[in-house]
Formats: sequence, structure tokens, C-alpha cells
Amino acid sequence: MNIGGKELVHGIIQGGMGVGVSLSELAGNVAKEGCMGVISSVNIGFKEPDFLTNPFEANIRALKAHIKKAKEISQGNGLIGVNIMVAVSHYEETVKAAISAGADAIISGAGLPLNLGDLVKGSQTLFAPIVSSKRAAQLLCKTFVKRAGILPDFIVIEGHKAGGHLGFSANDLGNSTCQDNLQILKEVKEVIKPFEEELKKTIKIFLGGGIFDGKDIAEAIEAGADGVQIGTRFIATNECDADDAFKQVIVESKEEDIRIIKSPVGMPARAVYTQFLKNLDNGKSFFAKTCNNCLTACPKGDKIPYCISRALISAALGNKEEGLFFCGENASKVNSIVSVKDLINELITDTDACLHGSLAV
Repeated sequence: MNIGGKELVHGIIQGGMGVGVSLSELAGNVAKEGCMGVISSVNIGFKEPDFLTNPFEANIRALKAHIKKAKEISQGNGLIGVNIMVAVSHYEETVKAAISAGADAIISGAGLPLNLGDLVKGSQTLFAPIVSSKRAAQLLCKTFVKRAGILPDFIVIEGHKAGGHLGFSANDLGNSTCQDNLQILKEVKEVIKPFEEELKKTIKIFLGGGIFDGKDIAEAIEAGADGVQIGTRFIATNECDADDAFKQVIVESKEEDIRIIKSPVGMPARAVYTQFLKNLDNGKSFFAKTCNNCLTACPKGDKIPYCISRALISAALGNKEEGLFFCGENASKVNSIVSVKDLINELITDTDACLHGSLAV
């Protein structure tokens, strides 16, 4: 598959997972197998010695180092992307740092990346917004064309079964009235078509949110997707950058453990219901001693019961008592930890079988 002049052997994007879940080890090994490995930039410098006192420089330094390491691990195969949330502080600086470090692609969500086209224009870096509706896709394409005269190289659709923060209302999630993935795919393809025709460019579409196996991938391809984005299954891999305890939380989770919660930043999110969330429900608070202003939308301080940054860092470090373990809806289906190579081989083989060998992902 050719995307903006760059080659991707398999149409699989490993979803960006922060804090500290998808870094260079996971992304590099995913790319090594001919897919797109994605580093999450959010608070990527949490292990740097000056993270609490100088978070911006710590994050930029770590981001550049992880991109370099991931490219070394990939051995020139696949692509290395960076997921950069619109909601983070220093968004523009982070995008520019990723480009300068040689990232193959920038994937951006948690808000509308209206200025992403301006930031990547003229570089060799591909760019893609994450959307959950045709309205968002249409607005972004219109904005990119108006402001930068370009269209995204690809679009990632994140459906309601995704992990972490979700682009759907709490009411729709609670009442199971969210739009179906394949319907969103159909509508997004329709609204971007006039832009593609105008600029004579094809935008690749990757469908994510609840994609678990080859059957799901085949279904997405048959519905018109060019590929898929998968997050949760890559947590339970040997190469995932999170602590082994995080991986075990996923493997040991049951269907009833996977819940929609309200994030301190005001958005609904999906996570495993661990002791940390139980303690919060019982009225306990986990205030941050030091705030590094990582998210622009966070109310901060004692206005919220816990610091989401600290909770996600604790999870990445394997702290079950204070960690927030984001996951997708199908996390309970994961029953073992495998290698990235074996997981990708399984996905590709099963997809080919479902497609009767007529198409390959």
C-alpha cells in the first residue's frame, strides 16, 4: 500500500497508547513487520530525571530519542508514526519536533487538529486526523484545503469501542446509541470524495475501535477501508513498553471489568475497573503534588479527584493501586501475551482466510 509516497506492506496501524504504553520498543517492532508502529507523545518523557521540573524539554528530548530508536529497531521496514493529541500543551512544538526527528507520520486526535496541515506542509511527514464522524472529517478536509491547500494522507476513524478517551457523548455510550463503525466509514468516504476529486488525491482510510481479529479486519476492508487501527491487542505483547503488570491487567480482565468512566478532563473514556477506580468511587482522591500542565483542558489541582497524567504513568509502571488502565471494549477477549511478530502473522493469516485469498491486508 502506498500512502503519500511511503510504502506500507500491511494495512495495520498499531494505535498510539499513552502514557508510556506505545513507545519505541512496541512501535519499532510493529514497523519491523511491515505495519505502522505508533509512538504516543503524551508525557513521553515521564522517565526523564527532569520531568517534574522541566516537563516540556524532557518530553521533546524523549520524543526525539524514541523516534530514533524505533527507526533503528524497524530496520527500515514499515512506518513510524507519532500520535500527538490536540489537547496537549505545546502541541505545535511537539509536531515540529516529531517532524524534525524523522517521524513518517503524525496522527492527531483528542480534538480537531485544524492547523496540522500547516505544520506538516513541505515536510516528508504524512499526516492524519482521527475522527469519529463524517462531520469532523468534512470540517477538517475543508480546513486543510483552505488553510494549507492540501488534504490528509490518511484518516483514522475511531469508533465507540476504542480505548481511552472517546469521541462520543456519555449518553450515547451509556445508551448504546453510538453510530456503528461501518456506517461512519461509509459516510466519511462519501464526504471526502469531493475533496479527493478536487485535489486529485486519494485519502486512505483506516478503521479503528473494537478491531480484534482477522474477521473484523476483513469486514472493514470489504466495507471500503484501506486498513485498520488496532490498539488493545498490542498491549499484550512482549514488546509493549508498559510494565508486565499492565499486560496482566488486560489478560486477566473480564467483560464486566471494562467500563466507561468520566475522565478528569471531562470526556468519557474506557478503562479496566481496577482498585484505583474502586477507591475513587468510594470517595478517595489522588491529587497531584506537582502539576506539569500537560493538558490544556484539565481543570487541575483539587478541582478534580485525581491527576490523569499521574494515574496513566502509574499504570505504565505497573502500579495497580494508583494506575488507570485504558483499554478497548474487547480487552476481555485477550487471554495471553504474545510476540508482535506472532500477533501480526495471526491477524494477516486470519484476514486472508476470511477474504478467501481474494484480498490481502
